Amino acid sequence: MAQLATITKVEDVKKKRGVAYRMIKQWDIQLMVIPALILIFIFSYIPMYGVLMAFQDYSIFNGFWASPWVGFKHFNMFFHSPEFWPIVRNTIVISLLKFCIGFPAPIFLALMLNEVRHMVFKRVIQTVSYLPHFLSWVIVAGFAMSILSTDNGSLNILLQKLHLIREPIGFLGKAEYFWGILVSTSVWKEIGFGSIVYLAAIAGINPSLYEAAAMDGAGRIKQMFMITIPSIIPVVAIFMILAIGNLLSAGFEDILLLGSNPVLRDVSNVIDTYVYRVGITNQRFSYATAVGLFKAVISVGLLTFANMFARRSGNSLW
Repeated sequence: MAQLATITKVEDVKKKRGVAYRMIKQWDIQLMVIPALILIFIFSYIPMYGVLMAFQDYSIFNGFWASPWVGFKHFNMFFHSPEFWPIVRNTIVISLLKFCIGFPAPIFLALMLNEVRHMVFKRVIQTVSYLPHFLSWVIVAGFAMSILSTDNGSLNILLQKLHLIREPIGFLGKAEYFWGILVSTSVWKEIGFGSIVYLAAIAGINPSLYEAAAMDGAGRIKQMFMITIPSIIPVVAIFMILAIGNLLSAGFEDILLLGSNPVLRDVSNVIDTYVYRVGITNQRFSYATAVGLFKAVISVGLLTFANMFARRSGNSLW
């Protein structure tokens, strides 16, 4: 046992020396990482100090340490609030809709683009699908409002020309249409940019696999299901883990802009918009911080659970 312990200690020392040696040898690469680490520390870790507000009756005049501590008072207020269940329901439903539709959409687009053989057409489609990502939500929401408007809105004009409706429909004034509009707009905006990673993963597949499959008589569809999709599963698994960790992030800018009509408040009020309205508009900083911390804790739990589940297939983040 003593000899085994000695051998283990020697191996640990070698590993530590190996890590130190690699870091010294790669000093230029490590130096490039330092600015990113500094930015993450400044903008992600230092602000965590503000989480203390969730356990205080915070006052901007008293500061963190002079404000009275109240424990879980604000959490209990949120859990017993009549708005709790509608907000949680809206957040979960919108998040699941975006996950179930928005997550596979870039994968399907990448698979379809991979099958396109006309390079000019392929590049045009890629460029057109990427562009919406670089538009702000203010512009995208303006487009959506213009298209769905009852006053010369393109969609209403089209439906009237097809004799499907007689009078214009106020799509952004009816709660039953809001979730569909929100999800479809979000997918349209991000589908092209999200497909870049999957296209890169597909480009890394060994072409000899396709050649061997073609020699065995496999067509393009069969090659896609037997080679392409299984080869990108590790990338899909990693992004799925991250998406599950963000399940409670139903959105903020898109919901705030598209759901600005007070009539839609029952279906558009989610945790992020609720925190904004309560914390910034009503200046209830401690209460808003407690709600945000509740969401963060649940998100970390979901991320950990998803990673544990994915670890069984060998595709976990850690």
